[in-house]
Amino acid sequence: MKYVTLNNGVKMPILGFGVFQIDDMKECEEAVYNALKAGYRLIDTAASYGNEEAVGRAIKRSGIPREEIFVTTKLWVSDANYEKAKLAFETSLKKLDLEYIDLYLIHQPFNDVYGAWRAMTELYKEGKIKAIGVSNFLVHHLEELMSDCEIKPMVDQIEFHPGHNQKETVEFCKKHGIVVEAWSPLGRGVILENEFLAGIAQKYNKTIAQICLRWIIQQEVVALPKSVTPERIKSNFEVFNFELSEEDMDKITNMGPAGYTGSDPNLGRY
Repeated sequence: MKYVTLNNGVKMPILGFGVFQIDDMKECEEAVYNALKAGYRLIDTAASYGNEEAVGRAIKRSGIPREEIFVTTKLWVSDANYEKAKLAFETSLKKLDLEYIDLYLIHQPFNDVYGAWRAMTELYKEGKIKAIGVSNFLVHHLEELMSDCEIKPMVDQIEFHPGHNQKETVEFCKKHGIVVEAWSPLGRGVILENEFLAGIAQKYNKTIAQICLRWIIQQEVVALPKSVTPERIKSNFEVFNFELSEEDMDKITNMGPAGYTGSDPNLGRY
């Protein structure tokens, strides 16, 4: 596994496993368990997904030492103020059945972001959270938050995949030492039918999904694929045994739209 280092020195796996829209609790637990057994060490959930308890059960069931697993969850819009953020965090912590959370994100740039960030900063200082960040924040959202905060975000989780590379936001984050995470790294599955990517995949004898994930990882962006199929979970993890050429990286970067592009936070991942 390759890691990225956050601006506070915490190391985070560059490839993780997401559980968005895995609503069946047994299915979610089994998917996370299979992901951990396949080698994933970053699990990404959120309060709004409604499956934090299943994630916690899978972590316990895996038998993997807690310190080896990087757990992310998120604060939902309705709880984004100072008082509610602290209560929501404790609820997530209880559901996950953990003593601390590795990364806590503001899920969307709505409601009282500043109050929520103050609460998260205090929880971070208390050691209950190892790192804090945001999700679906574009450049203007980041600039506004960073203009009035004690600790700047360590992570910004945004939609990012071939055909939708959010260049402006990624460049801003890299300039300010904010690690970018990619949700929907496979374009909600739509780009898996892309003929251009199919040609590149054939060249490397890899799947289109593996090409997409490798393209993301080679940019030092954290990828968070999701699947409930054991074979695909394993296949998506097998991206560390090859490297895309600079030429192919450029070709993929400059390709046209190729999938779901809900870049407006109102259309983003809920």
